[in-house]
Amino acid sequence: PPTPAPAPAAAPAEPAAKPAVEGGTPIEAPMPGMVIRYEVKEGDSVNEGDVVLILEAMKMENSIAAPTSGTVLSIPFKNGDSVQKGDTLAVIG
Repeated sequence: PPTPAPAPAAAPAEPAAKPAVEGGTPIEAPMPGMVIRYEVKEGDSVNEGDVVLILEAMKMENSIAAPTSGTVLSIPFKNGDSVQKGDTLAVIG
């Protein structure tokens, strides 16, 4: 009986490592850069291919598009924030 207890205790630590909304599709930064502006806000509906935000990298502005249609569930950054490659910029669900 004491053996199953550590398994559930370890499970909650895993999601905390990478903040994301369960059941959504994360949009990850393809490169390090700075968020110029979000074109959407939480709760907005987007279609696959819609521009979600503009990311500046190496003095170039890159449009980051929604990989899927849905609703914007989460926007963890704000305009002007620096991001690293792989950071979750938004979650579509």
